[in-house]
Amino acid sequence: MGIYTVSQLNDHIRQLLVNDPQLGQIWVRGEISNLTKHSSGHFYFTLKDKGSQLNCVSFRSTNRSLKFDPESSMRVLIFGSLDVYTVRGQYQLRVLDMRPDGIGELYKAYEQLRIRLQDEGLFDVSRKQPIPKYPLKIGVTTSATGAAIHDILNVLRRRYPVDVLLAPTIVQGEMSSASIVSSIEWLNRTDVDVIILGRGGGSLEDLWSFNEEVVARAIAKSRVPIISAVGHETDYTIADFTADLRAPTPSAAAELAVPDSMDLKRHVLSLSQRMEQAAIRSVSDYSDRLDYLCSRIEPEKLNDFLRQNSQRVDELTLRMGRLSERIIESKQNQLCGLAGRLNAVSPLKTLERGYGIAIRTEDNKVIRSREDVSEGDDIGVIVSDGKIRCKVEGISDDHV
Repeated sequence: MGIYTVSQLNDHIRQLLVNDPQLGQIWVRGEISNLTKHSSGHFYFTLKDKGSQLNCVSFRSTNRSLKFDPESSMRVLIFGSLDVYTVRGQYQLRVLDMRPDGIGELYKAYEQLRIRLQDEGLFDVSRKQPIPKYPLKIGVTTSATGAAIHDILNVLRRRYPVDVLLAPTIVQGEMSSASIVSSIEWLNRTDVDVIILGRGGGSLEDLWSFNEEVVARAIAKSRVPIISAVGHETDYTIADFTADLRAPTPSAAAELAVPDSMDLKRHVLSLSQRMEQAAIRSVSDYSDRLDYLCSRIEPEKLNDFLRQNSQRVDELTLRMGRLSERIIESKQNQLCGLAGRLNAVSPLKTLERGYGIAIRTEDNKVIRSREDVSEGDDIGVIVSDGKIRCKVEGISDDHV
């Protein structure tokens, strides 16, 4: 048989395992332990049960498509192929897909996604769209053969007949999440006013498609408002948190999507009665007003109205005349008072008391000092009733 090197032997064993068709694609159930999440994005861990353990590696390309975040002590189902890490001579399971195993692990994965999308703001009330009050066409995303579509149609037929566009959808199993996303996207390209996304009740595993991240993002991206109606009243899925409105059941979703035609009829009847009563009151008020105006414009009443107002005009004219006289008299008195004050300081009044104003004849300048004249100068003296011509015969410093 010859002698193998260690590398040759490991390579040979690897080829045996890799080429074995029964080991190329296998499902393995176990519990994660010794989990290491490398900075490269690869996961290294041990998968164990009560009696044995198996080394596993999950590369970054696989991890990007995982729908939950693996944790130590989590029970999982792994789909992969056996391989050999020849450097250490150890065989390992190369992970191709990984899923939580059991209700507890499914719920843990559900909580991980819910918290992550909530932190991202996908559940915020501010981004939710209002549901139209009077839709013309409703889109329904559900199974074409399930009970949900029959419940929805029965409620719509009874409450508010409206056009329904069904997008037949796989709501459970491997292809369900992709089918749900495809249906939502297709209905967004139609003229529906609102979308009902629903299915009947079931276990957590049955409803798991509505907990998928791709479904949540398709709902958040929808331009058409979506009402989520998945399972029973106690069932809450990621789709319920992301949708614009959550209904406890498909039947309840139909009730929320449309108004009750009977309620509308009663409302219209009530409005009609109110409008009729308002019209009657309005006609009555205007009739009373017209009667009043007619009574005001009767010939005798009109003449009386004119006489009364003519007399009122005369009265006002008389009052205005008296008021004008008083104002003019007051202004005249004010003028006289001001004139008197001006006369008191007038130079003419000073002249009347015997004073005169001496001026030089040659330039008509007022003489204020003896230095302003010389002997022989002609001067004039202005008195109250005229002007006296004089000649200076002498200048003295006597004041008298």
